[in-house]
Parts: sequence; structure tokens; C-alpha cells
Amino acid sequence: MLKFLVRRVLGLVFVIIGVTFITYAMGYLAPGQDPIKALLGQHYTAIAYHNLQVQYGLDKPWEIQYLNFLWNLLHGNFGLSYRFPGQSVNDIILPSIGVSVELGLSAFLLAILIGIPAGVAAALKRGKWIDTTLMGSMLFLYSIPAFVFIPFYQVLMDILVAHNLPYLPVSGWEGSISYKIAPVVILALTNTGYFARITRTVMLEVMGQDFVRTARSKGVAERSVIYIHAFRNAMLPLLSVIGPSLAYLVSGAFVVEDLFNIPGVGYQGINAVFNRDWPVLQATVVILATAVVVMNLITDILYSIVDPRIRVS
Repeated sequence: MLKFLVRRVLGLVFVIIGVTFITYAMGYLAPGQDPIKALLGQHYTAIAYHNLQVQYGLDKPWEIQYLNFLWNLLHGNFGLSYRFPGQSVNDIILPSIGVSVELGLSAFLLAILIGIPAGVAAALKRGKWIDTTLMGSMLFLYSIPAFVFIPFYQVLMDILVAHNLPYLPVSGWEGSISYKIAPVVILALTNTGYFARITRTVMLEVMGQDFVRTARSKGVAERSVIYIHAFRNAMLPLLSVIGPSLAYLVSGAFVVEDLFNIPGVGYQGINAVFNRDWPVLQATVVILATAVVVMNLITDILYSIVDPRIRVS
């Protein structure tokens, strides 16, 4: 198990280094106005420009800049913001991490709690109207991205407000739980359909295997056959899709946070793109990439715990 973990961690370290290099190169090669000139604006002078270059470390060759970026990254320092002179990227990004974690995990848990039972129910009622209705609904949810749902939701809330009916907020995150209901639900919708369809497929495959037929022939209660024999074996493929589904939630959170004005990591990243604040954007990508690879590592660990054959191989 220790060798397995060491191999996986070393592989993830190289992945993160690759992400940092690509991210830094994109910021360095990005077209457009020099960020230092944009920062100075009408106060541009050659001396002020040179001083800011030195302050941000942009007076050195790009390879030295990248090595300095990695060194600072190892010490948890993402540098200084271009958009807000003198303010560290850490002060901008770190408060946003908790918001994104709360949003992402809440949506992920909601998707599991709805999607997996729906998939099991559809598998048990294969070919019947329950199966058709559930899978049709889940296919609809899976096919439509969050940025399509959000405008319809906002229009619906405007209609409710116009008729003096109860409504939910269309913007913000802090405050009562009413601010969090819509972003969490909308972010969870696509993953709910994904989990439901995967669960149905896996359950149908497992239910047709010999050990399930053997359990039934021995007179084992149907509930035990489904939830102890069948669903337990169906957990293996389900665990393998946790990492990719979390990655999808990360990408979807950018849209949800931006359209709902939620001050999360994705929201900061989109603002950094428009403001050409490359240090903030680099920090955003590194944090999200690290979160994805760490969740993939946790998925691999869970997979090896559930199926000891993974550790042996």
C-alpha cells in the first residue's frame, strides 16, 4: 500500500509541475498590453516602469522568472497582484477557497444523494415507466450546462418578485441559506444526471452476474441481494468516476460563481482574465489543479481499499 501511494504521489507532483509550467507560459506569452504599463496608466515613466519590473521580478529572463515562481509556490507565496498594487495574491485568493469548497462539496453531495438512488431505482424497474421517466429526466439534466439553467432561474425569480410571491436571491453568497440554495442545486444538476446514468448501467451489469443469481437461488432476501451483493460490487466503477465528476464540478463552478457573483476561486479567476492579473489567474489554476489531482488520489486510495486486487497489482 505504501509503494502504491508513493507512486501515485510522485506522479501527481509531476502533473502539478506541468500545470504550473503551462499556466506560467500562457501568462508570459499572452498577447495584449504589458501589465506593468497598464498598471501605471497615465503615470508611466521609464523609472517607474523599471522599478515595478524589479518589484515583480519581470526584469529577469523568463526561465528565471519561472524558477522564482516555483520557489515562491513551494513556500505558499503566489506573488503580488497586477490589478491591486502592493496586495499579495494570497490575500485575494485564500478567502475564496472556503467559498468554493463549500459550494463544490455541497453540490457534489447533493448529486450523489439524488443521482445514485435514482440510478438504482431505474435499474430495478428496467423497461418500466419509472425507468423511462427517471432516465429521461436525468438525460435532460445531463445534457444542459449550468449557464443555460441560470438565466431561466433568474427570469423565474423576477416573475415571482413582480407578483409579490416568495423568491430566492439571484446573486451573492453570504447571508442566509437562501442565497446558497440555487447555486448549489444548479451546479449539482448535471452531475446528478451523470451519477444516475452511471449507476443504472453498472447496476444492470452487476445484477446479471452469476453471484447475484446464486444469492437469489439460495433464498437470500431481495433487499440483501440488491444492497449487499449487487450495490457493493457496483461501488467500484462508481468510485472510479468520482475524480472526473469533481473535475467537472470545478469547471462548472467558474460559470456558477461568475453568474451568481459568488466570491469563490472561479470568480476571482474570471476577473483576473478580464483584468490581465496573471498572478491571480496562475494561483487560481494551480489551486484548482491541485484540488483535482488530490481528489483523484483520494479516489485511487478508496478504490484500492474497496478492491484489494489494486494494491496487489
